[in-house]
Amino acid sequence: MHELPVTQSILDVALEAGGKAHAGRITAIELVVGDLASIVDDSVQFYFEILSKGTIAEGAVLRFRREPAIATCGSCGHTFNASPPLLPVCPRCGSIQLSVTGGRSFYVESIDVDEPPGGS
Repeated sequence: MHELPVTQSILDVALEAGGKAHAGRITAIELVVGDLASIVDDSVQFYFEILSKGTIAEGAVLRFRREPAIATCGSCGHTFNASPPLLPVCPRCGSIQLSVTGGRSFYVESIDVDEPPGGS
C-alpha cells in the first residue's frame, strides 16, 4: 500500500517538470528502483494510471530500471548480487561478515515530454 504515496510523488515531480518545460504532454517517465527498495512495479503502474487521469501525464509510459544490490564478503572478498531475501552468509565461504551496497535507490531519472500543439 505504500506505493500509493510514492506514486503520487512521482506524478508530482513529473507534473512540476512538465510545467517548467511547458510540455503539452508527458510521454514517459524513467524510474530507477533498487532491488532492496521494496517497490512493486505493477502497483506503481496501477496507481499511476489512476492518479494521472486528466493530467498531462495521462497515458505516460513508466519505465522501471532495477538497480542491483551487491554484497561483499569481508572474509574472502567474494561479491554477489544481493536480492531479497538476503543471504545471511557468504555462499562461497560461509562467513557472516557481509556488507551490502546499492540497491536502495528510488528516483525519477528522466521525463520525456511532447511540445504543446502549436509548440514553443
